[in-house]
Amino acid sequence: MTKRKLGQSTLEAAPLAFGGNVFGWSADEKRSFELLDAFVDEGLNLIDTADVYSAWVPGNEGGESETIIGKWLKKSGKRDKVLIATKVAKWGRYPGLSPVNIREAVEDSLRRLQTDVIDLYQAHEDDPKVPLEETMNAFADLVKQGKVRVLGASNYSATRFADALKISRENHLPRYETLQPEYNLLDRAGYESELQPLVVKEGVSVISYYSLASGFLSGKYRSEADLDKSKARGGSVKKYLDARGLRVLDALDEVAHAHGATPAQVALAWLMTRPGIAAPIASATTVDQLREIAGAAKLALSAQDIGKLDTASAP
Repeated sequence: MTKRKLGQSTLEAAPLAFGGNVFGWSADEKRSFELLDAFVDEGLNLIDTADVYSAWVPGNEGGESETIIGKWLKKSGKRDKVLIATKVAKWGRYPGLSPVNIREAVEDSLRRLQTDVIDLYQAHEDDPKVPLEETMNAFADLVKQGKVRVLGASNYSATRFADALKISRENHLPRYETLQPEYNLLDRAGYESELQPLVVKEGVSVISYYSLASGFLSGKYRSEADLDKSKARGGSVKKYLDARGLRVLDALDEVAHAHGATPAQVALAWLMTRPGIAAPIASATTVDQLREIAGAAKLALSAQDIGKLDTASAP
């Protein structure tokens, strides 16, 4: 499988990332191990998580996803086959991007992940209370110390992300090589209007989240009655049940039928063709689901397919 460089770094990722938010939430430890093994078996390698995952689950406190990944790394011996990406800033235990917070949070993440180095360490969200110079210097220290290989960011505005790149350049510091925004066939404007031109110009790679619009683009939800199929996600997809959403599902169905594929595979394959995208993130809670989404990396869409999806999903 052809891998894609992450920004100007030496890291190379297969074109689909596994969203580790399910570990310790909708996938217990045993199932998580099965999913991770299947993910690697499919030739994929980028695992995305965060220190806060999955603090929202009753009984959890945060760090569960990293802990499960760490146990899997130790048991499987597959550390050299994967890239581990995690994040800091959104967890109540380590909120924000102050230098002291970054220093303490990374040590905890390294411990839970049972690894000596984090391949991609990301700012989970911007922290306007802390000067960008302080944040970028703190991240640079981690790279210098060998605790982190490459830096990335998530949920930054185009203006703030451009400022961060400028500060790194002017101060000869490691820069953000990746950006993680929300982007899918139904949520296009936020990325395409300002972030896409910036990342393409700067040679930054994008790892998009909500790639399947919380599961709506899988075709699982086509009416109000379908929302009860998932307690975890049903409520968040209701907003897509409109004329545009159904039009996109029709286009996905048509392209999927032509390729002997599924709507989810087509939606992910479309993302893989977009400017700046290195690897959309998708999650799975069963091995069958994992194998389905992995098929997207082998699906080649024609210009006609892409045009059909572009037209149906136009904002």
